[in-house]
Amino acid sequence: MAFSADFGGSGPGPYSYGASLRGVNVFFAFAPRPDYYYLVPTARFFGPMTPASPANPALDELRREIDQIDNSIHDLLMRRASVVERIGVAKGPGPAPGQAVFLRPGREAVILRRLMARHAGSFPAQVVVRIWREMISAFTRLQGPFAVAVYAPEDRRGFWDVARDHFGSLVPMSAVNSPVAALRAVAEGTATVAIVPYPAEDDADPWWRFVVSSDASTPRIVARLPFCGRGNARGEDRDALALAMVPHEPTGDDRSMLGIELGADLSRGRLKDFLEASGLPPTSFCTWHARDRSGPSIHLVEIADFVDPADPRLADFLARMGEIPARVNVLGGYAVPLSFPNDAR
Repeated sequence: MAFSADFGGSGPGPYSYGASLRGVNVFFAFAPRPDYYYLVPTARFFGPMTPASPANPALDELRREIDQIDNSIHDLLMRRASVVERIGVAKGPGPAPGQAVFLRPGREAVILRRLMARHAGSFPAQVVVRIWREMISAFTRLQGPFAVAVYAPEDRRGFWDVARDHFGSLVPMSAVNSPVAALRAVAEGTATVAIVPYPAEDDADPWWRFVVSSDASTPRIVARLPFCGRGNARGEDRDALALAMVPHEPTGDDRSMLGIELGADLSRGRLKDFLEASGLPPTSFCTWHARDRSGPSIHLVEIADFVDPADPRLADFLARMGEIPARVNVLGGYAVPLSFPNDAR
């Protein structure tokens, strides 16, 4: 069977009448035949053919070495997955609904700091962290359900990018329109982690006042994001906090969040003095008044140290407050994020 075509047209150009094309003749053979061929347009249309690269044994050897390295990396990933599965078996039955005992933000921070301390060479350190963040999240999912609820209304999508960068591209994430909705998802067990804005003094209705509680079913602060720089995340530069039903663990470089309820008016200056005298150095304050500014108040105070509920410095602080009605709750904390001077933002 033969097919003959002519490239037609009405103006100048390679597809117009009069162009230097010989046309195309194709013979379709349904059995091996010596006359099965086609004619191609002239080199004037397609241009000269690029000659094949000459053989380069040294380059070929380097590419084979890269292939071997890729195989080794893949082997180690599969081996790591096997170890993680054995860890899951050693831990026993999975966590109860609403809990996330397999989530270890402090341990994750220690791993990444160790890797950064030994990193050398031209490969970007932030990319190393991103690779490990993907792996950590993937391996965490091997041990049990893992989902993230992110405060990400239409006009503030930056928190979604920060959460995705930290928890990876495959962890299920849902966007909610308020920080309280994210916290509720964790409390009800439909999400493992809530991502909410880092507290600011000008927040009219701060979400953090809803976690100032000693109730064991209240989510706790476990991480500050981004942990390894913002990269190319969209939106505002405001950081985020991650909350989950897991305790804050010490990593050697930590911040703790205290919720301090006061039944009488007390200036921040005096509150700061009492904390420092008890060995609890504050780094920031946010305050919420239920009614008027001279009445009872709740203070969110960040402490430049690891503090757990049994820390004797808390009892010392309350003793120094004297007759001022006060109550302190440890709301969790976070490992201090890595610092990258050449962050894209």
